[in-house]
Amino acid sequence: MGKRRVVITGLGCITAPADSADGLYRALCQGANGVSIIESFDTSDYPVKFGGEIKNFDVDQYLGTREGKRMDRFTQLALASAIQAVQDSGLNFDREQKNRVSVIIGTGIGGIKEIEEQHVRLLQKGPRKVSPFCVPKLMGNAASGSVSIHYGLTGPNMCVITACASASNAIGEAYYNILSGRSDISITGGSEAALTPIGLASFCALKSLSTRNDHPELASRPFDVDRDGFVLSEGAGIVILEEYEHAKARSATIYCELMGYGATGDGYHITAPLPDGQGAAEAMRIALACAQVDPEEVDYINAHGTSTELNDIAETNAMKAVFGDHTYKLAVSSTKSSLGHLLGASGAVELIITAKTIQNSVIPPTINLDTVDPKCDPKINYVPRTAQERNVDVAISNSLGFGGHNSVLVAGKV
Repeated sequence: MGKRRVVITGLGCITAPADSADGLYRALCQGANGVSIIESFDTSDYPVKFGGEIKNFDVDQYLGTREGKRMDRFTQLALASAIQAVQDSGLNFDREQKNRVSVIIGTGIGGIKEIEEQHVRLLQKGPRKVSPFCVPKLMGNAASGSVSIHYGLTGPNMCVITACASASNAIGEAYYNILSGRSDISITGGSEAALTPIGLASFCALKSLSTRNDHPELASRPFDVDRDGFVLSEGAGIVILEEYEHAKARSATIYCELMGYGATGDGYHITAPLPDGQGAAEAMRIALACAQVDPEEVDYINAHGTSTELNDIAETNAMKAVFGDHTYKLAVSSTKSSLGHLLGASGAVELIITAKTIQNSVIPPTINLDTVDPKCDPKINYVPRTAQERNVDVAISNSLGFGGHNSVLVAGKV
């Protein structure tokens, strides 16, 4: 028996710019921006008053009111995105072996909104008034557990928490799960809803956020010389991974093949990446070797590209270390310029964008990129401001997280 292959057959996401995979990809290619003034809580005393806030999400469109109220927002977003992805895939789990379907979903922070609300209740009303749903709402594995319960799935079920690499690590582990023969299908991705009072305050205290309050739509500007930090966002992305022969047997629509996965640790600093990018570079090398792809075969990189000086420079160094002169033939864009940073969900949403790019041969731009920082590399095609038409046979998606977590996914045409 030859090596099993893994393909993507379903996409689902909810983000600030759009509430579907197709809608998001179209919006990004048109240069849309999901960053706006925060409306869900009072930011008067905050140095940052904006983020990638989802304004009109209605969980009742996907779940019963009672079921939805028993979930933190990050779980609601994950389950809604999973429902989209399953519908998109055409899967009917009543026709599948449910113990052959895994659910692996990442999050960086989990149910922070529930923790905040119950802590206020504790202080104001005492310990007897804390909700009995507090623990099942705040736990990071609530998203993966809720998706498996919703569909009655009994295969491997787990949560991955590796900061901003969480979703990509989750997808990579789901990929290995199918390669190993343990599963034929996986519902995988990531979700985050940390745009809350304590979430925003914490990142403000870290001084990692842009403070461009007068023009929030210009705040996320990866690789630009005038960037001043990232934009905190919320959202979820879920993909359906499927063993290739299984997908073919049911005549599934295949977006692309997930060809390889690489993961490393910097072993350096809890928030800063290695300046030379060697941890990220090694993850790219491992992913390419897993995919049996030469660096010169890669057409596009969806960069982690956070709009912070440390990340953008380190990631540029990493790309140049891996691709050498081919770096200048690549298209490299950061869709965080439109989305902001979804933390533990970012890798899944960005893989969805990468899959749609392979399918449609149009690369979404890095908006707000007016002048490339000389410490990055002005000779690299960062796809500034406007989408570019280009055939993409092979692409990679980078996710780099606090704690030194590096995760890289390789996708390609089938």
